[in-house]
Amino acid sequence: MSAEPNPFHPVLRALAPGDLDAVYAIETRAYPFPWTRGIFSECLKIGYGCFGLQAGPELAGYSIHNWAAGESHLLNLCVSPDWQRRGFGAILLDNAMTHARGRGAEVMFLEVRPSNVAAMALYARRGFTEIGRRPAYYRAGEGREDAVVMRRSLTVT
Repeated sequence: MSAEPNPFHPVLRALAPGDLDAVYAIETRAYPFPWTRGIFSECLKIGYGCFGLQAGPELAGYSIHNWAAGESHLLNLCVSPDWQRRGFGAILLDNAMTHARGRGAEVMFLEVRPSNVAAMALYARRGFTEIGRRPAYYRAGEGREDAVVMRRSLTVT
């Protein structure tokens, strides 16, 4: 019997410095304006909630969030284009919310591009609601794109 994760039963795990190349490769394939490898490295060093979803031998996606003063901020959630549309984003999001709740966060915030329809739908399905916009927040093709700011309570009702 093998302990190796398989694509049909992905395994959540903490990210480690050895994952940075795989994380950065996913990021650059998924986004036209990716985070730098250095940003990911700093998130690990600082001790943010950095989790990966392992599908077989591949890292299929990751999430990064922080928490302080009863709040959490989902900073990045990304699923490799090769692994999208399989529910992996929901697994990563649910894990981030559970992890943040376990560290005392009562609410989670995030920003998302309005053009990222799939992500907006995922967040809405998980109970996030739009609370505002950040004008010209993201770099975009020949200009800037707003960010939709979303919020969700993490308290159990």
